[in-house]
Amino acid sequence: MLEALRTQDAGETAITPIAATPPAATPATAPESASPDLSALDLAAVEAAVRRAAADEIMPRFRQLAAEEIVEKSGPHDLVTVADRLAEEHLTASLTALLPGSRVVGEEAVHADPGVLDALHGDAPVWIVDPVDGTRQFVHGDPGFCTLVALAHRGEVLASWTYAPALGLMAIARRGAGARLNGVPLQAGSPSAGAVLDVATSHYDFTDDDQKRVLAALDTGGIAPRPCGSAGLEYLHIARGEIDATAFSWENAWDHAAGLLLVHEAGGASGTVAGQPFRIEGGNALPFTAARDAETARRILGLLAAAN
Repeated sequence: MLEALRTQDAGETAITPIAATPPAATPATAPESASPDLSALDLAAVEAAVRRAAADEIMPRFRQLAAEEIVEKSGPHDLVTVADRLAEEHLTASLTALLPGSRVVGEEAVHADPGVLDALHGDAPVWIVDPVDGTRQFVHGDPGFCTLVALAHRGEVLASWTYAPALGLMAIARRGAGARLNGVPLQAGSPSAGAVLDVATSHYDFTDDDQKRVLAALDTGGIAPRPCGSAGLEYLHIARGEIDATAFSWENAWDHAAGLLLVHEAGGASGTVAGQPFRIEGGNALPFTAARDAETARRILGLLAAAN
């Protein structure tokens, strides 16, 4: 079984609504196949693989990109670079070598073949990879980008790595065992009583009119919403107690799996406007939130649900 990484009872997903820790699993309706044994997985080797991919493929190209190394995907704000592609290839090879039989769901692989997402519904352990989260920042020479890796099994995120190489930050979370930043334990804490809440929301360049309308519900007394940068770094800001919450209207697993586990293991909470856990497999009621504590999450979700 996955006992090496499951230090408490399995949750029905990695993330639970309005709670600090994941719930007990919902009983399966059919017998499960035997889980792969992860007891021999070297978590330090995973961290080393993430660092190595960044050192080999990302940082040598930071502020060194040629115009032809930057490509638009769905539009002018949705960019991919040679660094994204090569880093994902690097991580795909190294991570599957560390865990034979595992699969990889990477942002660029899914863009090329949406069928790659099917691995999130399978029995094999899955590495969820965003090679450069915050590609726009990376392209513009802004250090606010990161590499995101999460290890999941049957919808449950077991561990995650958030690495901001240009900032020298490595945050690691392990299910039921807490979160650390550069080796120091993380605690999100709670906002001060009466304080204005700092909330990062989906960037207006990536939202449609209806999403903008719902998110505008947060532009109210006691809340200071602002467009998000790198989603992975916004989750780290919550885990560090530097901002209070997020409100996101998209659900790509590679953007959220690592950060949601990080926030939960730092004592935070999350949930969707339907009052359900966020499912990394998709099909979530949106928007959803992650927050420093359950009270803050309830407040954000209440406003969003009323406008939804």
